[in-house]
Amino acid sequence: MLGPAPTWAVSADVVVVGSGIAGLTVALRCAEAGRRTVIVTKALLDDGSTRWAQGGIAAALGEGDTPEQHLDDSLVAGAGLCDEEAVRTLVTEGPGAVGRLIAAGARFDTTPAGEIALTREGGHHRRRIAHAGGDATGAEISRALVGAVRDAGIETIEHALALDLLTDPDGRAAGVTLHVMGEGRHDGVGAVHAPMVVLATGGMGQVFSATTNPAVSTGDGVALALRAGAEVSDLEFVQFHPTVLYLGADAQGQQPLISEAVRGEGAHLVDGAGERFMVGRHELAELAPRDIVAKGIMGRMRETGAAHMYLDGRHFGAEMWERRFPTILASCRSHGIDPVTEPIPVSPAAHYASGGVRTDLHGRTTVPGLYACGEVACTGVHGANRLASNSLLEGLVFAERIAATGLAELPTHRADAPDAADAPDAADSPVPPVSPDAATAGCPLPPPEARREIQRVMTEGAGVLRSARSLAATARALDALRTADKPAEPGVDAWETANLLLVARVLVAAAERRTETRGCHWREDHPERDDTGWRRHLLVSLAPGTGAAELSVGTTADQSFGPVATPPGGAPATATAPATATTPAPSDPSDDVAGTGSAVPPGDSEEITR
Repeated sequence: MLGPAPTWAVSADVVVVGSGIAGLTVALRCAEAGRRTVIVTKALLDDGSTRWAQGGIAAALGEGDTPEQHLDDSLVAGAGLCDEEAVRTLVTEGPGAVGRLIAAGARFDTTPAGEIALTREGGHHRRRIAHAGGDATGAEISRALVGAVRDAGIETIEHALALDLLTDPDGRAAGVTLHVMGEGRHDGVGAVHAPMVVLATGGMGQVFSATTNPAVSTGDGVALALRAGAEVSDLEFVQFHPTVLYLGADAQGQQPLISEAVRGEGAHLVDGAGERFMVGRHELAELAPRDIVAKGIMGRMRETGAAHMYLDGRHFGAEMWERRFPTILASCRSHGIDPVTEPIPVSPAAHYASGGVRTDLHGRTTVPGLYACGEVACTGVHGANRLASNSLLEGLVFAERIAATGLAELPTHRADAPDAADAPDAADSPVPPVSPDAATAGCPLPPPEARREIQRVMTEGAGVLRSARSLAATARALDALRTADKPAEPGVDAWETANLLLVARVLVAAAERRTETRGCHWREDHPERDDTGWRRHLLVSLAPGTGAAELSVGTTADQSFGPVATPPGGAPATATAPATATTPAPSDPSDDVAGTGSAVPPGDSEEITR
């Protein structure tokens, strides 16, 4: 546990943690079905990651385009590690889901003929990206869904940091504990009791020094799920967006994104001499999948000794910049750069976590009653590298699937049923006091000032370029922070830092284990892709009984996830029993995670004390 026992509680049928496209869609569908739904969000209802999305949402909506073509582009971008069934689900159900989003009030840009205007982005062979407000797609989707949630009267708890999963005696999810920031004690904790818990908390970009993610993206959902016994997968595959506005070597926190749609409309990547260096590197040049473009930029920076490259869209002219990319134009100008008259300095920055809490095609995790969707989840759709603008679509499609499946699996008792009034209200139930030491047993809270150090060492050793040496140094630095002599006092800063430290440890352990280069995981010491040994997913969980001290790592048999196994009796499944395979993963004593010189064979697991 992160915090002490809750001193107040509310009851619901469904609690949704997060208020982006995934969380709001789940909440709306559950409320429409007559279930009492509570949304818990870390900031304001409209302040999640979705609102920052610029490019758009990908779906086979245009003439001549098909889900099968969208499937092919997604599989190529995913570098052989996509779960094909999950991708097929996404692209087949995607157009209908976008239609329902429009019916909910989202207004996408249209052509003079009244059809949805579509553009291209990296990895797409067709124009299939629907956008709104030129480059303000996320803001428009957020506006529409937030309005629908408010019209539906769904209860919302804002400025609330979710801490831990509550479970019943059978190990099934029973709600979450949370801290409402700015109210009550510094370490005050409450709870939402609900038999269906949906994590839609977004990403973990703040684990790096520079990111496109907002300040709230501290990996809270992944950390909560790990502490609850859930499996996570593919955390090593962090996508670094190739074109983020370069604000200097010391820039930290959220950085301005220069949408891939700018390249989709014809902007070119050039070096300091004005040469287009992506031509000849890939058939799509600047519109290659993001991992290839990011590597191309980093490679050219190394060749020339430059701190950044440039994105040249001067040929667009002022009218196009103002009409098509008003948000980006204003952002650049606010930093003293005018894209109309000069190239934009860009470099890669942490953008999107392709991995997360492992789920099946209905959003179920390995903990019964706990679901996940959006960036916090790992459905198998993105593989080793997310195809541009598939993220909003994934949140939308799998949120609808969670609502349909989760509501069908809910216990028959409802929070607002007549007999519920006769039962003791959870908010009035006595809560036994728990000392801070007992509440955080096995999981000492790191000091808040450790956050900057986590970001520094992760950026230096586990960023775009990685090696056995850099990852081992990062792991040692993280371990030193975890075993600090004096635990911090409970509070938001310490809780967020603990979450960042936990997800950083998992990311590094997985990156050390994957001795190949695939997608957005780039190992300098293993520069080739290894389909024989590594066309499989790593599954990580916390070893039982160790708090957050030890990680248990296993692998799937191949690139497919398969069903989420729930053992009889409803106890959470962990990575100690992943899918099996017949051939062991390759062994490399030089960079073995546990330092034993042996790799984890598929179908087995290994505990890592770090």
